[in-house]
Amino acid sequence: SPDQKRIAEAAKKMLMEKAGLKQPVVTPIRDATAFYPAETYHQDFYKKNPLRYKAYRYGCGRDARVLKLWGADAHKGIKKH
Repeated sequence: SPDQKRIAEAAKKMLMEKAGLKQPVVTPIRDATAFYPAETYHQDFYKKNPLRYKAYRYGCGRDARVLKLWGADAHKGIKKH
């Protein structure tokens, strides 16, 4: 909705101003399209398959990239799995 878009844009702006990022947030905020929920076996994958999930996160380099971009605040406020 227009309200959701306004809220998302404001959150993106606040993130850039308050987080002190060295680069701009480039994730586009677009109008929603049709949504198709994933199959049940995909839901809560990190809970159902914690070892595979951790191996995926490590193997794809996601954690290293987040740490490089965000530094010590990379997982601030995020519950670790």
